[in-house]
Amino acid sequence: MSDDTEQVCAVAPAGTLQALTPDPDGVGPRADCVLCGEPTELPADHPGSTLCPVCAWQQAQRIACSG
Repeated sequence: MSDDTEQVCAVAPAGTLQALTPDPDGVGPRADCVLCGEPTELPADHPGSTLCPVCAWQQAQRIACSG
């Protein structure tokens, strides 16, 4: 085995982790869950599809049991 390692995943740009971290103490409008429409912990300007904690847990269960 060689000591040369190839990086498989690209490093996320600075600030990405902060953008993906829920902000329950944040002020302003909250994003709605794309499945049930309930408010999430994420701000309304959060990129991507947002899920409430219940739908996120259910989605994780479906993915875990599909394989």
